[in-house]
Amino acid sequence: MSEHILFLTGHLARPRLEKVLANLKDAGFTWSIFDVGVKVAALMTEAIILRRLPRPVEASRVVLPGRCRADLGRLSAEFGLPFERGPEELKDLPAYFGKARGLDLSRHDMRIFAEIVDASALSVDTILARAGAMRQAGADVIDLGCLPDTPFPHLEDAVGALKGAGFQVSVDSAATDELTRGGRAGAHFLLSLAEKTLDIADETGAVPVLIPAEPGDLPSLLRAAAAAERRGIAAILDPVLDPIHFGFMASLERYAALRRELPAAEILMGTGNLTELTDADSGGVTASLLGICSELRIRNVLVVQVSPHTRRTVQEHDAARRMMFAAREDSSIPKDYGGALVQLHDRKPFPNTPEEIAALARAVKDLNFRIETAEDGIHVYNRAGHHVAQDAFSLFPKLGLTTDAPHAFYLGAELMKAEIAWRLGKRYAQDEPLDWGSAVDRRQEDLTRLRAVGHTLRGFAAEG
Repeated sequence: MSEHILFLTGHLARPRLEKVLANLKDAGFTWSIFDVGVKVAALMTEAIILRRLPRPVEASRVVLPGRCRADLGRLSAEFGLPFERGPEELKDLPAYFGKARGLDLSRHDMRIFAEIVDASALSVDTILARAGAMRQAGADVIDLGCLPDTPFPHLEDAVGALKGAGFQVSVDSAATDELTRGGRAGAHFLLSLAEKTLDIADETGAVPVLIPAEPGDLPSLLRAAAAAERRGIAAILDPVLDPIHFGFMASLERYAALRRELPAAEILMGTGNLTELTDADSGGVTASLLGICSELRIRNVLVVQVSPHTRRTVQEHDAARRMMFAAREDSSIPKDYGGALVQLHDRKPFPNTPEEIAALARAVKDLNFRIETAEDGIHVYNRAGHHVAQDAFSLFPKLGLTTDAPHAFYLGAELMKAEIAWRLGKRYAQDEPLDWGSAVDRRQEDLTRLRAVGHTLRGFAAEG
């Protein structure tokens, strides 16, 4: 017996929902729609559903609009079948019932070392504060970066404080005395040792991250790896990624050659020479590099976050490792695995066509303004009119708001947001923040409660 899904919606969205569901190919389920009696689907509440949805519900499960605020667990218990929240846009329902329906980004197999590059110049309290932010962003190991010719008298204190706060710690230095001090203080990892300094790891018990004795010298790295294996030291190997035009392609070849030579080796890639030293948005650079790591089974990355344009690189690495892991497990290309790294331009920015928006505008019977975007520009409409423009400022004279300053301010802000989204090719939703992926922190919301009513929705507040 096939599954039957009941979709709850409102007056205005019902025709579009019917069209989307009718066009689903090989859905694997039958469906029906129940209009709960509100005009805007997002405004249905838990109380309205409890009051208006007939019982018993003849369905296997119930799908609510993505912007509906209700306690799904309570509804499921009350009606005796699963309730779930669908996508925010109706046009995304096919993806919701496809690969994205069971998307699991909770897993990864890659460890992020996040470097505090100027640790020797910072107080222990400042180091702890930075480490906390990095851990929240996704870092697994806090790397204390030592500066050349700069004393680090509080290195031991910093290592001890970080360990006391539950952090995994690594120390990165070109000075053997600092590496020795860090290892003796209890650092879990030491960067960057070579074949002639391997004794430091042997003495301290820290896991060494080994690099070539000279830039590009893969044979010396292989010798260091062999020496570590003979001593029973579990080393991590780093052939070192070089910047573009300064050995980048050759360094990628080293990583591939190392994996061929040592199929079971633990390898680390430091991505900062690309993210920091390339004037390009770091999210795409990170995705490419971690795709290489995924193919080569490189399970450690060293991340540097110095330049303002890489201010979210730890978050980007965290998102990329999860996406690449999920795609690899699915034997798939890394597409349709969330939008965390699609920050500037969305793949499907305009869910509705101009014609579909026009049809919806003709059905509106109140004065509350709705704003949408389509390929032809910004649409703003109510029962008094439907206007389209590519410049938000040109719309204001048509809206009749010269005596309503609060409403004019709100619409001005929304229309400018819509113009930004339209020009960039990003998804716009009225009263919602633009989705910048991992480039900004996402606002946490209580999805069991209806959001406080804004200016455009006050006319709907008493409905239902």
